[in-house]
Amino acid sequence: MKQRSLYYISDRTGITAEVLGHSLITQFDNIRWRKQTIPFLDNVEKAQAAVKRINAAAQDDGVPPLLFSTLVDSDVRAVIEQSQGILYDFFDAFIAPMEKELGQKSLHAIGRSHGIVNDISYLKRIGALNYALAHDDGAIISDFESADIILIGVSRSGKTPTCLNLALQYGIAAANYPLTEEDMEWVRLPKLLQPFKDKLYGLWIEPIRLHKIRQERRPDSRYASLAQCKTEMLWLQQLYRRERIPYLNTTAISIEEITTTILHQARLKRQLYG
Repeated sequence: MKQRSLYYISDRTGITAEVLGHSLITQFDNIRWRKQTIPFLDNVEKAQAAVKRINAAAQDDGVPPLLFSTLVDSDVRAVIEQSQGILYDFFDAFIAPMEKELGQKSLHAIGRSHGIVNDISYLKRIGALNYALAHDDGAIISDFESADIILIGVSRSGKTPTCLNLALQYGIAAANYPLTEEDMEWVRLPKLLQPFKDKLYGLWIEPIRLHKIRQERRPDSRYASLAQCKTEMLWLQQLYRRERIPYLNTTAISIEEITTTILHQARLKRQLYG
């Protein structure tokens, strides 16, 4: 496989450059990417230091690194343009055409995309994150009335990271409740969940995948055995169908894809931007 160096460059966190750049490079196979993020590149001196790193990578690889940038400051960007890297500047690509269409100049303000532009929206996300942490794995079950959604599923099916992503990225108050072997005596919901059936959303995972995940946590235990995983997944599928609970197979999709699917199917209102 070919090796190419890749830099995400930003005058703030670099999150936007990482997300957009990653979306692009996934379209190219047979390349081993050596990825680095250079955040908070907010003055010429820092830009000059970054250029030294970029040029050193170009010499080591024998090919120019790719640079995905969301730099706003024109002086800083001018320094980066002098490097031996190939610059793909997302703001430069879109801001000028938008200025023309909208008939006004952009603010060229640093940090707008991830800054606290709307206090209410920001506080909503923080509140949702606190809620998700407090209601993880059925730790608190007395306040499910406040949940926007309640994820259910067996251990290691992806409930916790999905809840945290829903909260942090979209301001969704997401609780999760683990279904255990004790619940398997009956193909019905635990009593405490029945009043909130309209808020429930199930996660399901292929038994072989669940077996591999659990093996990393408790190797060669009954909990991690393939037979146990098959039993739990069969019971879980029967439960979801009998109770008519919407559910998602999480086996081969990322947390981001799980989150987006749940938002769409459960018709939850995103709270990220105000």
